Amino acid sequence: MREFSGVDDYARSVDGYIEAVDVPDLGVTIYVNEIGLLRRLPFNSRASFLWWYYEPAARESLLVRDAVIVGWPDADGESTDVPEAVLRLLTEPIEHGIVVRLDSAPGRDVHPMSRLAQIVLPLTAGDPSLLMSSARFASYFDALTWAVVLEQRWPEAEEVEVVPLVDGRPRLDP
Repeated sequence: MREFSGVDDYARSVDGYIEAVDVPDLGVTIYVNEIGLLRRLPFNSRASFLWWYYEPAARESLLVRDAVIVGWPDADGESTDVPEAVLRLLTEPIEHGIVVRLDSAPGRDVHPMSRLAQIVLPLTAGDPSLLMSSARFASYFDALTWAVVLEQRWPEAEEVEVVPLVDGRPRLDP
């Protein structure tokens, strides 16, 4: 983590002119090198998957090289600090899982012998259309990478959500 004093610092950090990529659901902007793709800079998987998870329409685009994440601009257009909850989400080493909600079409149960049953498990209580990934992830970034892939590869998944785990169980918001 680093302190920045403004856009000149952002430009130095990404090695060139900056392009702003907004992630409204998190209240942050990701700054990347504006011509990074033309310069064939290396793929930034963390920044890309974070963006893709919250902005699925952006999945045709790539973010490359170093990125700077800042809070949403204030009334004067100046960047703010990353919201505290987002900072914890992105930096604290908390185990995460993935909850999948199947669409409501009849017969969407996961057969215990199917390939799908190897990666998702029904939650033990509550809505039968909710499934929990059997995989556990050491970081939020690892979990959201898998969530994006799962969502793209599984058309019946109506919603895919990364959730923190407490004692190995998902902590679902009411």
